[in-house]
Amino acid sequence: MTDQIISQEGYNKLKEELESMSTVKRREIADRIESAKELGDLSENAEYSDAKEAQAFNEGRISEIANLLKNLKVVGAGAKGEVNMGSKVTVESNGVTKTFTVVSFNEADPLVGKISNESPLGIAINGKKAGDSVCFSTPRGESCYKILKVE
Repeated sequence: MTDQIISQEGYNKLKEELESMSTVKRREIADRIESAKELGDLSENAEYSDAKEAQAFNEGRISEIANLLKNLKVVGAGAKGEVNMGSKVTVESNGVTKTFTVVSFNEADPLVGKISNESPLGIAINGKKAGDSVCFSTPRGESCYKILKVE
């Protein structure tokens, strides 16, 4: 598996999530299991079943994050004024102006203005500067953007 890139902010968030799930969440679930055991017959104990499901999910997520962290490469901003990981970019398309931040695949959230560097737009604008125009294919057809500002 090749290394995937991530911003320092995204890496820190994953580390925090791993720490929380490995300590706080794990302890909470263990306490729930112990409380459920005290209720008696485990074969018909919904609280016990729910707690065991939560435990399985939590352990799966811990494993997933730990494996992900092993294969991530933290990258910083590139050349000043050039679109790269972490850049805040303002673009215009068909008279509509949008501002977003370029982030890694696992940080992307278009609803809050974070697009993946691996998305069609992310790939198209990578390395570009203010004033550049880019066009790329999407499932809805070709899209074109003019880069107005890179921070």
